[in-house]
Formats: sequence, C-alpha cells, structure tokens
Amino acid sequence: MTLEVRILGCGSSGGVPRIAEGEPNWGDCDPNEPKNRRSRSSILVTRSTGKRKTRVLIDPSPDLREQLIAAGVGLLDGVLVTHDHADQTHGLDDLRVVTMNLKHRLDLWSDRVALKSLKAKFGYCFEAAPGSGYPPILNGHELAEPFAPLAIHGAGGTISVEAFGVGHGRIRSLGFRIGPLAYCPDVDVLGEDGFAALEGVECWIVDALRHRPHPTHAHLGRTLDWIARVRPKRAILTNMHVDMDYLALRRELPPGVEPAYDGMSVLL
Repeated sequence: MTLEVRILGCGSSGGVPRIAEGEPNWGDCDPNEPKNRRSRSSILVTRSTGKRKTRVLIDPSPDLREQLIAAGVGLLDGVLVTHDHADQTHGLDDLRVVTMNLKHRLDLWSDRVALKSLKAKFGYCFEAAPGSGYPPILNGHELAEPFAPLAIHGAGGTISVEAFGVGHGRIRSLGFRIGPLAYCPDVDVLGEDGFAALEGVECWIVDALRHRPHPTHAHLGRTLDWIARVRPKRAILTNMHVDMDYLALRRELPPGVEPAYDGMSVLL
C-alpha cells in the first residue's frame, strides 16, 4: 500500500501570474521558471494497493478541470472542502464530468457553515431544480463537531481522515490529517487543538502566502515558527502569492522546508 499526495495547485486566490492589463503580473516570480506558474490551491490524495486506487480531492478549485487533466485523473472517491471561499470551491461544477465517468454521485464532506454555503451557491449540484433535466452530482455530508474520524472507501483501500479547525481571518477553515500527512492551505491562527492534531505528522503542507504579514493568511515568518514547533519531517509551503519566487525560496528556506509547485508528487 502506498499513499501519494499530488499538489494540483499551490497558488493564492488570483493564481500566479495574476491577471493584468497587457503583460501578466508575475510580481517577484521569475516567469522563466515553470514552477512559478501556480493554479489555485488543491491536492489529490491517492491510496494504491497494486493497481487499485482510492482517490480523495481536497478543494475543487476554479482550475480543477485543467488540474485533473494534467494529473490524468477522471475518477474520484470523495471530495473534502476546507471552507467555502471561491478559490477553494468554484470548480465544483467540473465534478459533473467526474460523476459522468463514475456513473454515480460523488460524496462531499465539509463543516456545517461551508456545506450550507455550497448548497446555496451550487444547489443544482446537490438537488435537481424543478423541471431540470440535469441530475444532481453530489451527496453533501456535514462534518459535525466534535470531529470524528472519517473513512473514505475505494478500490485501493480506505483513506482515513481527521478534520480540525483553524483560524482564517474572520472565519474558520478546516485542516485535514490523513495518516502521516496534514494539509492546512488557508490558516492564520493555529490553536492548541490544531497543534495537537499535527503531532507526529511526517509531511505538512501549509499556508505561507507571502513575506509580509496578512490579515487572513500566515506569512512566511509565522509559518516557519509553526514548523519549528510541529517539527514535521518535511514541510511544503502552499497558497503562495506573486512575491514568493520558487528558486529564491529554495535558497533561503531551512532544511526540510520547501515550496510546492503544481504537479509536485510526494510518496508517504
């Protein structure tokens, strides 16, 4: 059995480069470095047993179609959502093609607030509108508190997930612990419950938006302080803005810490 995480996207809400008049806005990122081209943050977790696979998507970003095509993935066993912001969820409709491949609905899990918001924005994905010929594509499941372990089943075996809450400006986002892996793409406050959930983690993929402090995201200095406390074997920075050049980060980060890039794969 192997567990693999693929970074589908590691960019901030506007991606890298950002839309601009004339030439795109690369900020401090070298446009000649392919690893600086970042789609919106999302990961795919795969458990493999022989040739059989179980796949879980975390956050259907607005770039989901291109992300899944690049990964060569057309089937999923479940979807987890950290929170309801657009850069995490506005690829939800792209899951329609995945369900066509599966020939059944997909199960999606998030907390009460995010699930309510998703059903308001994308109601047709959960329940057919009156007179519509389009079937719903998702079964929505609430991750109720206190969070209990969740088992997502598939051909490659069971992927066990534990959710925990983190601060993200004025809202709560979810972090997810999957065995040796933890994923916290949108966080500016980690409480003691969060640190407890991260205890013993081997690979932590974590928000590091930019160099300067930000009101809703961890900046690089804060994230490095957290990493020093959690002490994962490997820490990978995600949700990066246009001031976070890949090669510059590789030179300046301490051992065991590295920037993500789209298409990056980690075996655990």
